[in-house]
Amino acid sequence: MSLVEFLKGSYNEFRHKVEWPKWSDLQSSTIVVTIATVILALFTFGIDELFSKAISNIIGMLINVFN
Repeated sequence: MSLVEFLKGSYNEFRHKVEWPKWSDLQSSTIVVTIATVILALFTFGIDELFSKAISNIIGMLINVFN
């Protein structure tokens, strides 16, 4: 199979066989992904802050114990 045949076949498949999403479906999917990303980022930030404070407290206690 040559490159030209591959490109022609690919173009034909994209043009005639692929069912592209409707604009409204695309918008609603984008909103869902955006909201999920923000929620996940806030959750990750919260866990990071929690661990950061916990490790800071543990290190502070160890410093006090050995001084």
